[in-house]
Amino acid sequence: MRSDQVKKGYNRAPHRSLFRATGIKNEDFDKPFIGVANSYIDIIPGHFFLQQYGAIIKDEIKKSGCVPFEFNTIGVDDGIAMGHDGMLYSLPSRELIANSIETVMNAHKLDAMICMPNCDKIVPGMIMGALRVNVPTVFVSGGPMKKGYTKDGDPIDLATAFEAVGKFENGDITKEELTDIECNACPSGGSCSGMFTANSMNTLMEAMGIALSGNGTILALTLEREVLIRDAARRVCEIALDKRYNFKNILNEKAIRNAFAIDMAMGGSSNTVLHMLAISKEAGVNFNIADINEISKKVSHIAKISPSLSTVHMEDINRAGGVNAVMKEIAKCDNDSMYLDNLTVTGQTIGERIEHCKIKDTDIIHTLDNSYSKVGGLAILFGNLAKAGCVIKTAGIIGERSFTGKAVCFNSQDEAILGITNNRVKAGDVVVIRYEGPKGGPGMQEMLAPTSLIMGKGLGKSVALITDGRFSGATRGLSIGHISPEAAEGGMIGLLEDGDKISIDVDAYTIKVELSEDEISLRRANFKPIVKHVSGSWLKQYRLLVTNASSGAVLKTEF
Repeated sequence: MRSDQVKKGYNRAPHRSLFRATGIKNEDFDKPFIGVANSYIDIIPGHFFLQQYGAIIKDEIKKSGCVPFEFNTIGVDDGIAMGHDGMLYSLPSRELIANSIETVMNAHKLDAMICMPNCDKIVPGMIMGALRVNVPTVFVSGGPMKKGYTKDGDPIDLATAFEAVGKFENGDITKEELTDIECNACPSGGSCSGMFTANSMNTLMEAMGIALSGNGTILALTLEREVLIRDAARRVCEIALDKRYNFKNILNEKAIRNAFAIDMAMGGSSNTVLHMLAISKEAGVNFNIADINEISKKVSHIAKISPSLSTVHMEDINRAGGVNAVMKEIAKCDNDSMYLDNLTVTGQTIGERIEHCKIKDTDIIHTLDNSYSKVGGLAILFGNLAKAGCVIKTAGIIGERSFTGKAVCFNSQDEAILGITNNRVKAGDVVVIRYEGPKGGPGMQEMLAPTSLIMGKGLGKSVALITDGRFSGATRGLSIGHISPEAAEGGMIGLLEDGDKISIDVDAYTIKVELSEDEISLRRANFKPIVKHVSGSWLKQYRLLVTNASSGAVLKTEF
């Protein structure tokens, strides 16, 4: 056992003495030691109940003849951090979470691990940490929340609440209607009910084979979710000493490509691109951002889930057959759309896992011959405005897929919110929000507040938005993020001026500003990036170490 390094031999008597202080008995030293990485925190709706789930996991691990050691990671609620400088800490928290997993597991030489994330950056952070540790690991999330309903019975969610702010400011809804939405959009514990970032990553874990079936869709705080958690706890004990299940043997290149295929099929959050690129690097997989378009061309978009012009939520996907049903249908696509021979933590291959699955409701999960689109729900655009690429959630487009307009430039999200609120943005404009990238923010804020204001003001079909920042999974419209290089590193987005003509063509995968090379060279010669003042040591460290979005915004480890 790996844990023998801290518990066997006469020279480990001091170590065993410390273990005994925690309640470990003589017979326990011959058992596998299992790390239980919990992300319990009171302030996040998807996490406040994870303490009780942690107790269930530890109980099952003990019953299965192993010894659990629970520890916690931090967490940031992106919705609560949204729209103010608290969001600067969201993406950086991913690195702290990965570091904490690596630290606890390697410092104490635990044999295997079960990880319980649920929301925001906690899922990819835990995955990145697990890849560094590379022991048998099972993931089981806390589960999605129920969708909400207005008093009139209309289904709503967190995106509804953000967009309601713009509608209220525009005079389209009353204060009473706003309060009704506020009080009912998030009716229970769990990760926000649509295909936002948390649920996107929780479903992709099924496609990667690192979680059990149902992980992304079974509702939180249900008996069915508790059964899943107990099954996961028993499974980690079954594989704890089996090196075939070391994490990198499961999460390999095929797993990453399977994840992107399901991402395309279900129209996941654009944040998944950022996180999957980072996960690829931790896995040692050579995956280029341009490869995403090649996967998209092979995979049809067959599930449209809120906020993508849909009232479908995760509970509906679960009822219609879940992620397995999506994988089974996508596997029918041509050109190796799914790698069915890849191993999962259950011991089955992906193909064996989905062999007997089927779509139970074709109004919720469409068949290939009735797909929403013959290409996937995400696209990477390139051009003189984004030489290293940028990302759009095509599943969330509500107007035309090509757009040309004049730039209206803002040097921060706060400036943009003020400008949109004060009607500086008109139909036909391209809103430019810069200096919000990983380095420029620093921390790459999500732009849900400005995109929701645009939607709330009725401009969703007539305005485009581009940024070197990123978007919440709740964002919809012609919203393009992750522009790389970012403004803070001299990217073209930093050279834009009000009135510049910007052309976007999603189907041609292009984004460009209509400027001559001479004009670009002249602007570049006089350009000096803005360096924002930040307080706090961590953000300053992060700014020095972080790479751009096309690299997954991972931290540099070599200089």
